[in-house]
Amino acid sequence: MRSSRSFTVDRAILDYLQRTRSSRSRSERVNELLRRAILEEQYEALEKEAAKFFAAIGKTERAESKAFAAASQQSITREDD
Repeated sequence: MRSSRSFTVDRAILDYLQRTRSSRSRSERVNELLRRAILEEQYEALEKEAAKFFAAIGKTERAESKAFAAASQQSITREDD
């Protein structure tokens, strides 16, 4: 569904649209560029979310690895006695 809205667009954007114009209308071109920008913004948000998720897991794994190493060392020490 398309609806008509009024937006103010920077002159630089209008100039870019004019330079890259094809057989499509300006409205079609603007919509295409906005869709791409929305996708890029969504990908950036997903990357941040993934980085946050894996950073949190890394701390937990390091603590568990240290605890396992310490327990293993104690076990090996007991076997040597």
